[in-house]
Amino acid sequence: MTEPLLTRTFFEALHPLMRRLTAERTLSAGKIGVLRHLAQHGQATTSQLATAIHVSPQGISLAVRELERLEFVARVPDAEDRRRVWIDITDAGTQRLAQETLSGNAWLDQVITERLTPQERAALQAVIPILAKLGSEQPHD
Repeated sequence: MTEPLLTRTFFEALHPLMRRLTAERTLSAGKIGVLRHLAQHGQATTSQLATAIHVSPQGISLAVRELERLEFVARVPDAEDRRRVWIDITDAGTQRLAQETLSGNAWLDQVITERLTPQERAALQAVIPILAKLGSEQPHD
């Protein structure tokens, strides 16, 4: 299979799965990405979030504003630099992230168990490091 055909076939297989996973969630993938980044790395500025999540500064501003309205994040003034404002996840945001993750995972757990044979589950497990490599920010040899 040629590289462009492999890419297209891969995307065509992955797209419906991702669409179904996001349908199980009530927050957008971008907002979940913000919450996940804050939960894993701690507070960040909006520009740091935009860089980390690969979203435009305007997109991050909108997402943070909505998450703040929902009380899932809070703005924290920097103690040393009054111009800097940190975004931090709240307890409610941590709980919501866990709920969103569980809802998507529950559907996927069920589908894997019900639709895949033991051999297919083993093949899926074997490809996980490859998928992680594709999604990694780090170049690989």
